[in-house]
Amino acid sequence: MKNNLKKTALAALPAVLAATLLQTAAAAAESEKAARPNIILIMADDLGYGDISCYGSAKIKTPHIDALAKSGMKFTDFHSNGPVCSPTRAALLTGRYQQRSGIEAVFPTTGPGRQTGLALEQKTFAEVLKKHGYATALFGKWHLGHNVEFSPVRQGFDEFRGFTGGNVDYHSHIDGAGFHDWWKNLEKVPEEGYATDLITAHGVDFIERRKDGSFCLYLAHFAPHSPYQGRKDPALRLPGGKRGKSLGRAGNIRAYREMVEAMDAGIGRIVETVKKLGLERKTFIFFCSDNGPGKKGSKGALSGFKGSLLEGGHRVPAVACWPGRISPGTTTDQTVMGMDLYPTVASIAGAKLPDGLKLDGVDLLAVMTEEKNLEERTLFWRFEDEKAVRKGPWKLLVRENKTTLYNLDEDLGEKNDLARTNPTMLKRLNDELAVWERRMSN
Repeated sequence: MKNNLKKTALAALPAVLAATLLQTAAAAAESEKAARPNIILIMADDLGYGDISCYGSAKIKTPHIDALAKSGMKFTDFHSNGPVCSPTRAALLTGRYQQRSGIEAVFPTTGPGRQTGLALEQKTFAEVLKKHGYATALFGKWHLGHNVEFSPVRQGFDEFRGFTGGNVDYHSHIDGAGFHDWWKNLEKVPEEGYATDLITAHGVDFIERRKDGSFCLYLAHFAPHSPYQGRKDPALRLPGGKRGKSLGRAGNIRAYREMVEAMDAGIGRIVETVKKLGLERKTFIFFCSDNGPGKKGSKGALSGFKGSLLEGGHRVPAVACWPGRISPGTTTDQTVMGMDLYPTVASIAGAKLPDGLKLDGVDLLAVMTEEKNLEERTLFWRFEDEKAVRKGPWKLLVRENKTTLYNLDEDLGEKNDLARTNPTMLKRLNDELAVWERRMSN
């Protein structure tokens, strides 16, 4: 009898061990999933280098963005990949120069260009993180294709609420061509409310629903992009192609300020939600603008506005916050670009990049958490008939059929052309530009 019991126990042992191993593996997987940091990327639209308080604005109050900077790191030399919307967003999503995906201009609201978009073959950071077990969402502005085949939910995002074009009326959600442009995933779903507040509300809801897992939230605000409207202003684009009454110059300036402050308040709600749920030390938050300001905004001490490769067109405010990992109150003067965020968030998540994928961006994690310097690299911009090259403090600019050279450490406003006095650097940067352009055409 004892021998029979012993044999039965021994026979059952492999099954018990297998079950234990499965339970252990499942628990380890759940533990690993819970340990993955959450990622929140917040992008403003047409926000200038001098448009928020911690970058010197005296007219616009942004206490919540300022608090992020105080709690983390402020970037003084952060650049969008382009001086307009779509190219910047293509580079952000793909981690590569937008020239590689053929997106060097904004997607138009009318004409044949409305039928195009970011090719599905491009691997977005959302796809990488989703494959790694992250819940992903985009709320706000897409501007990488109007048609459903180019929708964010076909390019790695589990959820999408917002608009596909360049801008919409903040109240009626009608775009510049007169079409209603407000979506829930693959369908147009009308939603009442001030667009900035809706983007915030969907972000808060997503965080609350996904608090027990790991998530990546891309909040693509379009404040303070035109049309200029505060919360209490009337709709300017009406059904049937009708137009509301313009606010006038003074009204636009006032509305611009209110739009930035409404976005800032929304960012405060996002941070408050993260803290309330006890996720603060598990959540990486990055805020930046997609390009420089229009004429209603402030470029600070920079030259040029949106649409230009002068510094004011692409040097933008940016802050990173991750309590326990990024030291509070730090500042970095490292020259970085929007495309660097792709490898950075993949690194933070511990996500494997697709085989064969070559990124142009670099991982910024050590810059933020260890205050290390990046290896020297040369960066490039090209938009319409303008080109720019940056290496250390040196900037070559091709604009209006003229090539100029600046030392930005000494001349941030790009006033003193050094092309004649430093022909060696001029030639070096011109040569590197030629190589880069050949590489982008292959």
